[in-house]
Amino acid sequence: MRTRNPAVMAAMCAGLAAALAGCGGDGGGEDPDAGTNGVGKLPAAKIEARAQKAAGDAEAVRLSGELVTKGRTYKVDMRLKADGGTGQVSAEGSTFQLLRVGKDLYLKADAGFWAHKNEGGEGSGSGQSGGGQSAGDAAAAKKLDDKYVKIPAGDPSYKQLSGLTDKTLLLDGLLGLHGKISTGDRGKVDGVRTIRIRGGEGSGGALDVSLEGTPYPLRLERAGRAGVIRLADWDKDFTLAAPDKGDVVDYGQQIPSGT
Repeated sequence: MRTRNPAVMAAMCAGLAAALAGCGGDGGGEDPDAGTNGVGKLPAAKIEARAQKAAGDAEAVRLSGELVTKGRTYKVDMRLKADGGTGQVSAEGSTFQLLRVGKDLYLKADAGFWAHKNEGGEGSGSGQSGGGQSAGDAAAAKKLDDKYVKIPAGDPSYKQLSGLTDKTLLLDGLLGLHGKISTGDRGKVDGVRTIRIRGGEGSGGALDVSLEGTPYPLRLERAGRAGVIRLADWDKDFTLAAPDKGDVVDYGQQIPSGT
């Protein structure tokens, strides 16, 4: 038995090498940072700083997933860059498209969206209590079906909606973790190796940062279970252009309250 013990111990060490540092010596395990960008070796706070800088320096990004606020869940799929953004937002059965080119902001939706708005639904400025839709309201909603409605800068909804198309504003608001930052597990997001950092042991949110190439943030779990966001297509440019004039409804300085 004494002659077999070394062989048994060697076999045990070989089997555990992937999970443990090894049985004495240097362990002989594979370096988890081999072939990576090296951010996995950094303290969590520095990983966060590198990810935020990479996001800020990028020319473009695609942001998709769910945002939960005030008890409502918003599904978003937006492509953003410095001079604007385009994409789709859904909430409580309503879906609309947003497009911002420079300071010009447009909203596109079907007649059902505008009819719901006229009835006092979310975003309604009519002050109605939802007592039904008149024939005039139905006709107005039909005229806006699949049209780009230009949102005036002075309209109350402009600031809120344009924020969803503002790369800097949106990322600055989303990427900050809360509480003490710590390093979590390694994993993969869409096949890309990542390192996770957490705020408040996870209660303050979690961010998966790429270990390949530029350390972009790839997945965000917001604090308080306020949604999960994927971040992709970093630095991939896309076409951003104002719609044809024939497809635009422009009310001027203020969208009528019944719209």
